[in-house]
Amino acid sequence: MEPEKRWRRLAESLERVLVLVERWLQGEIPAEVDSRAIAEGRAFRFERARGRGRLVAIPAPEPFDLADLLGVERSVERLARNTEQFLAGLPYNHVLLYGERGTGKSSAVRGLLTRFGARGLRVVEVRKADLAHLPDLLSLLRGHDEHFLVFCDDLSFSEGDAGYRELKAALEGSLDAPPRNMCLVATSNRRHLLSERRSENREVRVDEDGELHVGEAIDEKLALSDRFGLMLAFFGFDQKTYLRIVEHHAARAALRVPPERLRSESLRWALERSSRSGRTASQFVNDLAGRLALEERKPPGAPRDEEPM
Repeated sequence: MEPEKRWRRLAESLERVLVLVERWLQGEIPAEVDSRAIAEGRAFRFERARGRGRLVAIPAPEPFDLADLLGVERSVERLARNTEQFLAGLPYNHVLLYGERGTGKSSAVRGLLTRFGARGLRVVEVRKADLAHLPDLLSLLRGHDEHFLVFCDDLSFSEGDAGYRELKAALEGSLDAPPRNMCLVATSNRRHLLSERRSENREVRVDEDGELHVGEAIDEKLALSDRFGLMLAFFGFDQKTYLRIVEHHAARAALRVPPERLRSESLRWALERSSRSGRTASQFVNDLAGRLALEERKPPGAPRDEEPM
Protein backbone atom coordinates (compact mmCIF):
# COMPACT_ATOMS: atom_id res chain seq x y z
CA MET A 1 0.00 0.00 0.00
CA GLU A 2 1.27 3.46 -0.93
CA PRO A 3 2.42 5.61 2.00
CA GLU A 4 -0.11 8.33 1.14
CA LYS A 5 -3.03 5.88 1.30
CA ARG A 6 -1.73 4.38 4.55
CA TRP A 7 -1.59 7.80 6.19
CA ARG A 8 -5.05 8.67 4.90
CA ARG A 9 -6.54 5.46 6.35
CA LEU A 10 -4.72 6.02 9.63
CA ALA A 11 -6.04 9.58 9.82
CA GLU A 12 -9.60 8.35 9.18
CA SER A 13 -9.25 5.71 11.92
CA LEU A 14 -7.94 8.29 14.38
CA GLU A 15 -10.82 10.61 13.51
CA ARG A 16 -13.35 7.85 14.27
CA VAL A 17 -11.63 7.13 17.58
CA LEU A 18 -11.72 10.81 18.53
CA VAL A 19 -15.43 10.99 17.70
CA LEU A 20 -16.14 7.96 19.86
CA VAL A 21 -14.10 9.39 22.74
CA GLU A 22 -15.98 12.68 22.48
CA ARG A 23 -19.34 10.90 22.48
CA TRP A 24 -18.30 8.81 25.46
CA LEU A 25 -17.30 11.90 27.41
CA GLN A 26 -20.70 13.39 26.63
CA GLY A 27 -22.46 10.24 27.79
CA GLU A 28 -23.89 9.44 24.37
CA ILE A 29 -22.68 5.83 24.30
CA PRO A 30 -24.82 3.56 26.47
CA ALA A 31 -23.01 1.48 29.02
CA GLU A 32 -22.51 -2.17 28.24
CA VAL A 33 -23.55 -4.68 30.85
CA ASP A 34 -21.55 -7.81 31.54
CA SER A 35 -24.13 -10.59 31.14
CA ARG A 36 -21.93 -13.01 33.03
CA ALA A 37 -21.69 -10.62 35.99
CA ILE A 38 -25.48 -10.30 36.08
CA ALA A 39 -25.93 -14.07 35.93
CA GLU A 40 -23.49 -14.62 38.78
CA GLY A 41 -24.37 -11.61 40.95
CA ARG A 42 -27.66 -10.86 42.64
CA ALA A 43 -27.46 -7.25 43.81
CA PHE A 44 -26.25 -4.15 41.99
CA ARG A 45 -26.10 -0.41 42.37
CA PHE A 46 -26.79 1.96 39.50
CA GLU A 47 -24.17 4.70 39.29
CA ARG A 48 -23.21 7.38 36.84
CA ALA A 49 -19.64 8.40 36.05
CA ARG A 50 -18.62 10.90 33.35
CA GLY A 51 -22.21 11.02 32.19
CA ARG A 52 -22.39 7.26 31.68
CA GLY A 53 -24.58 4.86 33.63
CA ARG A 54 -23.30 1.52 34.86
CA LEU A 55 -24.27 -1.34 37.14
CA VAL A 56 -21.85 -1.93 40.01
CA ALA A 57 -22.09 -5.35 41.65
CA ILE A 58 -22.63 -5.59 45.42
CA PRO A 59 -20.45 -8.62 46.22
CA ALA A 60 -22.14 -9.84 49.41
CA PRO A 61 -25.66 -8.45 49.89
CA GLU A 62 -26.87 -8.89 53.45
CA PRO A 63 -29.39 -11.74 53.60
CA PHE A 64 -32.72 -11.46 55.37
CA ASP A 65 -35.45 -13.98 56.11
CA LEU A 66 -38.97 -12.75 55.35
CA ALA A 67 -40.20 -14.95 58.21
CA ASP A 68 -38.52 -12.52 60.62
CA LEU A 69 -40.96 -9.75 59.64
CA LEU A 70 -43.67 -10.09 62.25
CA GLY A 71 -46.67 -7.81 62.59
CA VAL A 72 -46.70 -7.01 58.87
CA GLU A 73 -47.37 -10.51 57.58
CA ARG A 74 -50.24 -9.54 55.29
CA SER A 75 -48.21 -6.90 53.45
CA VAL A 76 -45.22 -9.24 53.17
CA GLU A 77 -47.43 -12.01 51.80
CA ARG A 78 -48.85 -9.73 49.11
CA LEU A 79 -45.37 -8.47 48.23
CA ALA A 80 -44.05 -12.03 47.87
CA ARG A 81 -47.04 -13.06 45.75
CA ASN A 82 -46.54 -10.11 43.41
CA THR A 83 -42.89 -11.10 43.04
CA GLU A 84 -43.94 -14.68 42.22
CA GLN A 85 -46.17 -13.32 39.45
CA PHE A 86 -43.33 -11.15 38.16
CA LEU A 87 -40.88 -14.06 37.99
CA ALA A 88 -43.46 -16.31 36.32
CA GLY A 89 -44.04 -13.83 33.49
CA LEU A 90 -47.58 -13.14 34.71
CA PRO A 91 -49.21 -9.71 35.17
CA TYR A 92 -47.74 -7.88 38.17
CA ASN A 93 -47.67 -4.40 39.69
CA HIS A 94 -44.99 -1.94 40.66
CA VAL A 95 -44.87 -1.61 44.44
CA LEU A 96 -44.80 1.20 46.99
CA LEU A 97 -44.07 0.17 50.58
CA TYR A 98 -45.07 3.06 52.84
CA GLY A 99 -45.41 3.61 56.55
CA GLU A 100 -43.59 4.31 59.75
CA ARG A 101 -39.84 4.06 60.11
CA GLY A 102 -38.30 0.82 61.30
CA THR A 103 -41.25 -1.39 60.41
CA GLY A 104 -39.43 -3.56 57.87
CA LYS A 105 -39.94 -1.92 54.47
CA SER A 106 -36.31 -2.10 53.32
CA SER A 107 -35.80 -5.47 55.01
CA ALA A 108 -38.72 -6.85 53.01
CA VAL A 109 -36.89 -6.05 49.75
CA ARG A 110 -33.73 -7.72 51.03
CA GLY A 111 -35.86 -10.70 52.00
CA LEU A 112 -37.19 -10.97 48.44
CA LEU A 113 -33.63 -11.26 47.15
CA THR A 114 -32.84 -13.95 49.72
CA ARG A 115 -35.95 -15.97 48.83
CA PHE A 116 -36.01 -15.54 45.04
CA GLY A 117 -32.39 -14.83 44.06
CA ALA A 118 -31.76 -18.41 43.00
CA ARG A 119 -34.73 -18.17 40.63
CA GLY A 120 -33.29 -15.27 38.67
CA LEU A 121 -34.38 -12.28 40.73
CA ARG A 122 -31.89 -9.41 40.81
CA VAL A 123 -32.11 -6.18 42.80
CA VAL A 124 -30.73 -2.93 41.42
CA GLU A 125 -30.53 -0.12 43.95
CA VAL A 126 -30.89 3.39 42.55
CA ARG A 127 -30.51 6.60 44.50
CA LYS A 128 -33.20 9.24 44.30
CA ALA A 129 -30.64 11.64 42.81
CA ASP A 130 -30.15 9.24 39.88
CA LEU A 131 -33.83 8.79 39.05
CA ALA A 132 -33.48 11.55 36.47
CA HIS A 133 -31.44 9.01 34.49
CA LEU A 134 -33.93 6.18 34.94
CA PRO A 135 -34.35 5.71 31.14
CA ASP A 136 -30.61 4.93 30.93
CA LEU A 137 -30.97 2.29 33.62
CA LEU A 138 -33.97 0.69 31.95
CA SER A 139 -32.07 0.46 28.67
CA LEU A 140 -29.33 -1.47 30.48
CA LEU A 141 -31.81 -4.07 31.71
CA ARG A 142 -33.48 -4.86 28.40
CA GLY A 143 -32.68 -8.16 26.76
CA HIS A 144 -31.52 -10.05 29.84
CA ASP A 145 -33.08 -13.28 31.05
CA GLU A 146 -33.00 -12.24 34.70
CA HIS A 147 -35.79 -10.27 36.38
CA PHE A 148 -34.83 -7.00 38.04
CA LEU A 149 -36.34 -5.22 41.01
CA VAL A 150 -35.34 -1.58 40.63
CA PHE A 151 -35.26 -0.47 44.24
CA CYS A 152 -35.31 3.11 45.56
CA ASP A 153 -35.22 3.38 49.34
CA ASP A 154 -36.70 6.17 51.46
CA LEU A 155 -38.26 7.92 48.50
CA SER A 156 -39.83 11.36 48.72
CA PHE A 157 -39.80 14.39 46.48
CA SER A 158 -39.74 18.14 46.78
CA GLU A 159 -41.22 20.36 44.12
CA GLY A 160 -38.91 20.56 41.13
CA ASP A 161 -36.96 17.35 41.77
CA ALA A 162 -35.62 16.11 38.44
CA GLY A 163 -36.36 12.44 39.02
CA TYR A 164 -40.07 12.92 39.67
CA ARG A 165 -41.12 13.13 36.01
CA GLU A 166 -38.90 10.23 34.92
CA LEU A 167 -40.24 7.95 37.62
CA LYS A 168 -43.80 8.93 36.80
CA ALA A 169 -43.24 8.18 33.10
CA ALA A 170 -41.53 4.87 33.84
CA LEU A 171 -44.46 3.71 35.93
CA GLU A 172 -47.05 4.67 33.37
CA GLY A 173 -47.50 7.29 30.70
CA SER A 174 -44.41 7.01 28.51
CA LEU A 175 -44.73 5.95 24.87
CA ASP A 176 -41.65 3.78 25.42
CA ALA A 177 -42.93 0.87 27.53
CA PRO A 178 -40.61 -0.25 30.34
CA PRO A 179 -38.99 -3.67 29.95
CA ARG A 180 -41.14 -6.55 31.18
CA ASN A 181 -38.24 -7.94 33.18
CA MET A 182 -38.28 -4.87 35.45
CA CYS A 183 -40.42 -4.12 38.51
CA LEU A 184 -40.10 -0.86 40.43
CA VAL A 185 -40.16 -1.09 44.22
CA ALA A 186 -39.93 2.00 46.41
CA THR A 187 -40.11 2.57 50.15
CA SER A 188 -41.27 5.79 51.73
CA ASN A 189 -42.52 7.20 55.00
CA ARG A 190 -45.08 9.12 52.93
CA ARG A 191 -47.88 7.52 51.03
CA HIS A 192 -48.13 10.41 48.54
CA LEU A 193 -44.33 10.87 48.14
CA LEU A 194 -44.62 14.66 47.79
CA SER A 195 -44.82 17.15 50.64
CA GLU A 196 -48.23 18.72 51.07
CA ARG A 197 -49.15 22.24 52.12
CA ARG A 198 -52.11 23.40 54.13
CA SER A 199 -52.96 25.98 51.48
CA GLU A 200 -53.50 23.20 48.92
CA ASN A 201 -56.36 21.81 50.96
CA ARG A 202 -58.27 25.04 50.37
CA GLU A 203 -58.54 24.06 46.71
CA VAL A 204 -60.72 21.09 47.61
CA ARG A 205 -64.40 21.74 46.88
CA VAL A 206 -67.73 19.94 46.84
CA ASP A 207 -69.90 20.60 43.79
CA GLU A 208 -73.66 21.05 43.74
CA ASP A 209 -74.16 17.28 43.33
CA GLY A 210 -72.14 16.58 46.46
CA GLU A 211 -69.09 15.23 44.64
CA LEU A 212 -65.66 15.96 46.06
CA HIS A 213 -63.09 17.60 43.76
CA VAL A 214 -59.47 18.01 44.78
CA GLY A 215 -57.39 20.92 43.55
CA GLU A 216 -54.84 20.68 40.77
CA ALA A 217 -51.90 20.76 43.18
CA ILE A 218 -53.19 17.86 45.26
CA ASP A 219 -54.22 15.94 42.15
CA GLU A 220 -50.68 16.24 40.81
CA LYS A 221 -49.23 14.94 44.07
CA LEU A 222 -51.55 11.95 44.08
CA ALA A 223 -50.68 11.11 40.47
CA LEU A 224 -47.31 9.50 41.23
CA SER A 225 -48.31 7.22 44.10
CA ASP A 226 -51.45 6.20 42.21
CA ARG A 227 -49.25 4.73 39.46
CA PHE A 228 -47.89 2.13 41.85
CA GLY A 229 -50.37 -0.68 41.37
CA LEU A 230 -49.60 -2.20 44.77
CA MET A 231 -49.36 0.06 47.82
CA LEU A 232 -48.57 -1.86 51.00
CA ALA A 233 -48.74 -0.34 54.47
CA PHE A 234 -46.14 -0.92 57.19
CA PHE A 235 -47.29 0.67 60.43
CA GLY A 236 -46.07 0.63 64.02
CA PHE A 237 -47.09 -2.12 66.42
CA ASP A 238 -49.03 -2.39 69.62
CA GLN A 239 -47.26 -3.58 72.76
CA LYS A 240 -48.31 -7.21 72.33
CA THR A 241 -46.87 -7.41 68.82
CA TYR A 242 -43.71 -5.60 69.84
CA LEU A 243 -43.08 -8.09 72.66
CA ARG A 244 -43.73 -10.98 70.28
CA ILE A 245 -41.04 -9.61 67.96
CA VAL A 246 -38.62 -9.22 70.87
CA GLU A 247 -39.23 -12.83 71.91
CA HIS A 248 -38.70 -13.99 68.32
CA HIS A 249 -35.34 -12.23 67.98
CA ALA A 250 -34.25 -13.36 71.45
CA ALA A 251 -35.01 -16.97 70.52
CA ARG A 252 -33.09 -16.62 67.25
CA ALA A 253 -30.12 -15.28 69.24
CA ALA A 254 -30.44 -18.15 71.76
CA LEU A 255 -30.57 -15.73 74.72
CA ARG A 256 -31.15 -17.29 78.11
CA VAL A 257 -33.02 -14.55 79.91
CA PRO A 258 -35.93 -14.80 82.35
CA PRO A 259 -39.15 -13.71 80.58
CA GLU A 260 -39.76 -11.00 83.18
CA ARG A 261 -36.39 -9.40 82.52
CA LEU A 262 -36.81 -9.62 78.75
CA ARG A 263 -40.23 -7.97 78.97
CA SER A 264 -39.32 -5.15 81.37
CA GLU A 265 -36.06 -4.21 79.68
CA SER A 266 -37.51 -4.32 76.16
CA LEU A 267 -40.43 -2.08 77.17
CA ARG A 268 -38.04 0.39 78.80
CA TRP A 269 -35.92 0.36 75.63
CA ALA A 270 -38.97 1.14 73.48
CA LEU A 271 -40.11 3.89 75.86
CA GLU A 272 -36.71 5.61 75.70
CA ARG A 273 -36.89 5.63 71.91
CA SER A 274 -40.60 6.46 71.64
CA SER A 275 -40.93 3.60 69.18
CA ARG A 276 -42.36 0.08 69.13
CA SER A 277 -41.09 -1.23 65.82
CA GLY A 278 -39.29 -4.25 64.47
CA ARG A 279 -36.08 -2.23 64.23
CA THR A 280 -36.41 -1.17 67.87
CA ALA A 281 -36.92 -4.79 68.94
CA SER A 282 -33.93 -5.98 66.92
CA GLN A 283 -31.69 -3.23 68.31
CA PHE A 284 -32.75 -4.10 71.87
CA VAL A 285 -31.90 -7.78 71.39
CA ASN A 286 -28.52 -6.85 69.88
CA ASP A 287 -27.77 -4.69 72.90
CA LEU A 288 -28.91 -7.35 75.36
CA ALA A 289 -26.94 -10.09 73.61
CA GLY A 290 -23.80 -7.96 73.78
CA ARG A 291 -24.27 -7.17 77.46
CA LEU A 292 -24.87 -10.80 78.34
CA ALA A 293 -21.73 -11.84 76.45
CA LEU A 294 -19.69 -9.27 78.38
CA GLU A 295 -21.12 -10.48 81.67
CA GLU A 296 -19.97 -14.02 80.92
CA ARG A 297 -16.41 -12.79 80.32
CA LYS A 298 -16.15 -10.93 83.61
CA PRO A 299 -14.19 -12.62 86.39
CA PRO A 300 -16.11 -14.02 89.39
CA GLY A 301 -17.09 -11.34 91.90
CA ALA A 302 -17.09 -8.50 89.34
CA PRO A 303 -20.24 -6.30 89.29
CA ARG A 304 -22.89 -7.40 86.78
CA ASP A 305 -25.02 -5.21 84.52
CA GLU A 306 -28.73 -5.88 84.87
CA GLU A 307 -30.30 -2.98 83.01
CA PRO A 308 -29.47 -1.17 79.80
CA MET A 309 -27.80 2.20 80.20
